[in-house]
Amino acid sequence: MNKTDLVNVVSQETELKKKDVEAVLNATLDAIMNAVKEGDKVQLIGFGNFEVKESAEREGRNPQTGETIKIAASKRPAFAPSKVFKDAVNG
Repeated sequence: MNKTDLVNVVSQETELKKKDVEAVLNATLDAIMNAVKEGDKVQLIGFGNFEVKESAEREGRNPQTGETIKIAASKRPAFAPSKVFKDAVNG
């Protein structure tokens, strides 16, 4: 399912116009992205948590040459599904 499919499903379920659903979805995604970008944890009860995970600087190897390289520290967005979400997926 992609974003267009999601907009269509929500539009059918709520009987709202597709453009209104898309506007709400875009605003929701922007709010989540901005909060996580600022370092906040976004917790949606019954769905899951969005947060920033940090990885420390580490050494790695170039697979083509075998040369040791330094991989810089970085931040990445992470999602952890709730127990309700996991249970729904597992039946």
